[in-house]
Amino acid sequence: MRSGTIPLFPEAASTMASRVDGLYFFLVGLTAFFTILIAVLIAVFMVKYKRRTPNEIGARIHGAMALEIIWSVIPLLICFGIFAWATDIFLAMSRPPAETMNVYVVGKQWMWKFQHLDGQREINELHVPVGRPVKLIMTSEDVIHDVSVPAFRVKADVIPGRYSHLWFEATKAGEYHLFCAEYCGTRHSGMVGRVVVMEPDDYQAWLAGGVQEGSLASSGGKLFQDLACNTCHRPDAQGRGPVLQNLFGKQVSLESGETVVVDEAYIRESILMPRTKVTAGFQPIMPTFQGLVSEEGLLELIEYVKSLKTDSQVQAVRPNTGGPAANENTPAQTPPSRN
Repeated sequence: MRSGTIPLFPEAASTMASRVDGLYFFLVGLTAFFTILIAVLIAVFMVKYKRRTPNEIGARIHGAMALEIIWSVIPLLICFGIFAWATDIFLAMSRPPAETMNVYVVGKQWMWKFQHLDGQREINELHVPVGRPVKLIMTSEDVIHDVSVPAFRVKADVIPGRYSHLWFEATKAGEYHLFCAEYCGTRHSGMVGRVVVMEPDDYQAWLAGGVQEGSLASSGGKLFQDLACNTCHRPDAQGRGPVLQNLFGKQVSLESGETVVVDEAYIRESILMPRTKVTAGFQPIMPTFQGLVSEEGLLELIEYVKSLKTDSQVQAVRPNTGGPAANENTPAQTPPSRN
């Protein structure tokens, strides 16, 4: 952002910014219009109907049905219009496009930790390409935080124990402020960062120049093997837990008769509280990994489960020595199955 200036409003640098601003300015204009109108009418009526003598009595008014209808219907229609307009924007902001660049976010007193799917990690700084939808999958290690990027007109709570989502598509290259918008402790004001929006070629060059730690999926493959999850989650369906191949995004039946969609939140709950929702046909024998797996480890396991999309032949998980520790086709053998 430009230095040396104090703008009245944050720079508009995302596809949603103009839509949010349009609604905001309409509400400001509408409020100003009715404020001025009411003030003027009060002044006019004060002068016009001022009592001239102490004994003067105003004329008896029996009411006007047309006037009552007008000042009831017009505000009602205005409220309906605002509701429809705001709902349209809300739905657009809460429904990311089908193809997004996913980035995991972990809030912690008092920093932001970002993890890209290819393994790049950042603290208090997020690099993204211009013109590409970016989805943040967020959780907290301690208390409630809130990601806010004023230039993009987006913000969302980051809550411990669950995942929340936020998406944006930057339209201008540059650097933009990132704040925590929820009081989270004594150093809340210092929990800031920046979003660096780059041209696609510059972004690819930045990715290539970073430290290669292996993708989240490959790290997750290494972790599930270290936790011995593959002893129960076998690809041949002969284990004590269900097969995880092609599981993410599908509906599964539970012992209670309910069905749930396998998403990030379900996988997280399956790892930490596996007996809460037991998969139909399996016994509640899976141990909890609460306290054994960090937030970063949970993200790695989740991304590994998401990567299991094909029915290719079984491939062993290789140790993480700089290259991938698990192939995308590695059979499903991860904790989140609630066996």
